[in-house]
Amino acid sequence: MTHTRWLDETEMAAWRAFLSTSHLLERRIEEQLKTAAGLTHAQYEILVRLSGAPGRRMRMTELARGVVASKSALTYQITQLEKAGLVERTTCPSDDRGVLAVLTEEGMRCLERVAPGHLEVVRRYLIDRLSRDELEVVTAAMRRTEEALRA
Repeated sequence: MTHTRWLDETEMAAWRAFLSTSHLLERRIEEQLKTAAGLTHAQYEILVRLSGAPGRRMRMTELARGVVASKSALTYQITQLEKAGLVERTTCPSDDRGVLAVLTEEGMRCLERVAPGHLEVVRRYLIDRLSRDELEVVTAAMRRTEEALRA
């Protein structure tokens, strides 16, 4: 039988702080995006990923990995973004079975309009609250955690 390694006081404090902060920050981001453009955070992240991709297009499988979504969850979000005219789907020229998500001009304009408000929330409640050294520590810790979760 495996021995359970319970969290000590310091570990529990870190875990609880992470949970409450991540939930509160996510809620603020969702509120800002819904108010500004009727977008969810997941939809905004899709637009951001597409805007930075060559030709503003990505394979759906690659996009799903990038935004950490299942294929079905991504398909649902892309469908909603298509209905809004922000994204369109097309077949991959090098692989007929592949599907590309493409950011439309309207989608790019929406992103350009919404990004400053999103950035303001991220800065106000996270980035500007931490020193440069703290940001580097947080980044290193979250990358190690991400690597473990993706492995």
